[in-house]
Amino acid sequence: MVRTTPPRPLDITALFPELREHSLTATRLHPRPGAPTVTDSSVGGPLLWPADEAWPVCDDAGAHEPYNLTTPAALLRRREILATAETREPLPGGDFLTAEERAELDAADALDLDDLTEDPIPLVPVAQLYRQDVPDYAGPDGTDLLQVLWCPVDHSDRHYSPRVFLYWRDSSAVGPLLEAPPEPPAISDMYLPVPCVVHPEQVREYQYADLLPDDLRERLDEWDDDEDQSRPHYQSDLSLAPGWKVGGYANWSLTDPYPMECAVCGATMTLIFTVDSGDWNGMNCSWRPSEENPAASPDFVGVQIGRGYSLYTFRCPKSFDHPPATAMQ
Repeated sequence: MVRTTPPRPLDITALFPELREHSLTATRLHPRPGAPTVTDSSVGGPLLWPADEAWPVCDDAGAHEPYNLTTPAALLRRREILATAETREPLPGGDFLTAEERAELDAADALDLDDLTEDPIPLVPVAQLYRQDVPDYAGPDGTDLLQVLWCPVDHSDRHYSPRVFLYWRDSSAVGPLLEAPPEPPAISDMYLPVPCVVHPEQVREYQYADLLPDDLRERLDEWDDDEDQSRPHYQSDLSLAPGWKVGGYANWSLTDPYPMECAVCGATMTLIFTVDSGDWNGMNCSWRPSEENPAASPDFVGVQIGRGYSLYTFRCPKSFDHPPATAMQ
């Protein structure tokens, strides 16, 4: 099923035509649980990974923060137990879990895994995106596939969020495939995506208000401050789409905007990929796809960034070989 963003409540460029000069397209991915294969674009799905290429690890052990640790198997089992509990009739006494289920979850919570973060940690697949599926794909010439992986524990040098790695490929040049990537011995319980198919949709975004020219920003602020509370607001309703995305602009609502500069050459970096804690804001449903059940939760992927934030990944415009940078907002 396609996913379609409802039309914006009004055309903001009719009121502020200059915004057309500060707009970009973005591709909302709308990930939904499914069974993607290596030939599909996906979130949390299997990767088209060459058998003769070593699976990457994060060897930045000094920055690993042992927070909310579990094992992949224990997290999958927890999800299975909770999914079963949510679909069955209430238990006698109104309990949500059986005694056996509660004991199993308690035992998993009691695992001491901190020492396992002191060694290199195999990366976890976050997304695989084929150029043919994603209008805002951006990669080196001769590539048609972007693979996003991350270290599945918090990093103290990255504002306590995962460290992200980007790989671009020519899918036609990939020979025999790696059958079973190594599994990390410990992960944060927030950083293992549920395997999802994607429903790409291109939308238009407008720059974060504080990064617009002063005169335009001041007029937008004045318009936003109108006492009519029923009127849509630039930041929440008209400019930046929530959810997992490729391209577009970052929403700097957690902090003031700060420069994203390449650590190698100092160039101003470009947003390439966004991980979000939900497909829309639960308090602002104007971005919820038209086809979605109004009672649905916006969290389909099982990933949470901070306290429900987004993780923005930026690339260097000078060279795809330069390392990406991230900002949690």
